[in-house]
Amino acid sequence: QVQLVESGGGLVQPGGSLRLSCAASESIVSFYSMGWHRQAPGKQRELVARIFRGCSTNYADSVKGRFTISRDGAENTVYLQMNSLKPEDTAVYYCGAERYFLSGFKFWGQGTQVTVSS
Repeated sequence: QVQLVESGGGLVQPGGSLRLSCAASESIVSFYSMGWHRQAPGKQRELVARIFRGCSTNYADSVKGRFTISRDGAENTVYLQMNSLKPEDTAVYYCGAERYFLSGFKFWGQGTQVTVSS
């Protein structure tokens, strides 16, 4: 079972940037997709960015143009570059792994807190 460990969260002012990392315990290139999700207090977890096996990506409308997901296959790491952060981006961010097509995100990290506040 793959283990995922997120890092890089913290407190940042509106308009600032952060880069989150997700280190996996095994090769990520074989997974159907890897995704960054977030959950704010009182809200459901939402998928914000996803990268597929062939390196295509998609994003939630709320982060499109501001967030970029990427991966380093050699390092088994997925990144989320977050720019122009807004207070509404405040949430716990989770990395998830989807092993096969339509299998769903079955593997999760512990999450990392991102707080956007002045």
